[in-house]
Amino acid sequence: MSGHSKWATIKHQKSTNDQARGKLFSKLSRAITLAVRDGGGTDPKKNYKLQVAIDKAKEQNMPKDNVKRAIDKAMGKGRGSLESMQFGGYGPAGIGVIVEAITDNKQRTLQELKSFFKNKGGSEASPGAVLYNFFPQGQILVAMDKAVEEQILRIMDISGVEDVDRKQGLIEVMTSKSDLARIVKEIKNKAWQIKSISLVMTAKTKIVIDEKKKVEKIVDFIEELKDLDDVQKVFTNFNIS
Repeated sequence: MSGHSKWATIKHQKSTNDQARGKLFSKLSRAITLAVRDGGGTDPKKNYKLQVAIDKAKEQNMPKDNVKRAIDKAMGKGRGSLESMQFGGYGPAGIGVIVEAITDNKQRTLQELKSFFKNKGGSEASPGAVLYNFFPQGQILVAMDKAVEEQILRIMDISGVEDVDRKQGLIEVMTSKSDLARIVKEIKNKAWQIKSISLVMTAKTKIVIDEKKKVEKIVDFIEELKDLDDVQKVFTNFNIS
């Protein structure tokens, strides 16, 4: 490859990465702004929804100035009114999908989601038809200690922990939504490193898919859905065999 061509490729890759990074920061900023407005103030110690949003931003190395601007916007120092919304639908192979979005125009976002589902082999669900199969939980991802089995047993002994599992080289801790803040504090007190804290929607029953083409289509559907500007989180009852 010539030097010029190589530089052009690098510039293109950097531009693409910068665009993706910008889109991610925009989503994180929206979540912070809404957390301040809905969660009760700018102090993360008193507003746990804000604490979760800021932790997510830190995970992605979002600059502190971006965090400050998002908080200022919530306090009326910026323009635009943001709202959270939830959308239920069915994806490829009939999987149930819950989409959580933050938008300054609910009608626009609703139409965008409807069109996406229709064009990608899914459909909109009637109100509550998908949501009934999901319930809210807290999710904490903890770095593994050297004595992993002992660490898991000690986590399971914490009051309010509902489930513990291994996930992609980390320990996944599931809690009730109301117990999340307390259990995070207890885990930190034990000097374990927390990698991620999230509020999630967990499916009560799951659909197991084992056909490769269907699995690939579902994964592509979910990834493209997550990439929409207003979409914050996507939850499904899809499980790979």
